[in-house]
Amino acid sequence: MVTLVITHTSALDDATREAARALLVEAFPDLTEEDWEHGLGGMHALLRESGGALIGHASVVQRQLVHGGRALRTGYVENVVVRADRRGRGHGAALMAALEEVVRGGYQAGALCSADDAVGFYAARGWRLWEGPLAALTPRGPEPTPDDEGEVFVLPGSVPLDLGGQLVCDWRAGDVW
Repeated sequence: MVTLVITHTSALDDATREAARALLVEAFPDLTEEDWEHGLGGMHALLRESGGALIGHASVVQRQLVHGGRALRTGYVENVVVRADRRGRGHGAALMAALEEVVRGGYQAGALCSADDAVGFYAARGWRLWEGPLAALTPRGPEPTPDDEGEVFVLPGSVPLDLGGQLVCDWRAGDVW
């Protein structure tokens, strides 16, 4: 039996944080400190087996994206992972369904940057590939981020989005998207 829990970063104990990070490092060996930090400060979806082992993790944090001259309160999905030997059983879908509920209930839109092998997964869930130009609002002003095109997805919410328009993310250390 698998249980799903949604909790805030502040409620994670040290063992759970370490287990989540270990899952991510196993799946993404090049995970940086910034990558890990990007997923903290928001809500976490945690999947545990009946014995208590953590087999899946995902988080959603608040970010500000600018589109069409408007700042959008955005639920940004980070650090999605399912233990390798538990994939293909619907666990990723369960994690995302929980976070999508958080996004729809608390944000104007959702967004994420997908790994190449997960693009089809997000598209099948109704996430829409951003087709327009991307940029980041850096300390030097807006800068295009063309290397991220084809990887950024949005979950439309209460604000109409022109998928062919420009989308600008707020600044953060490491990968901006």
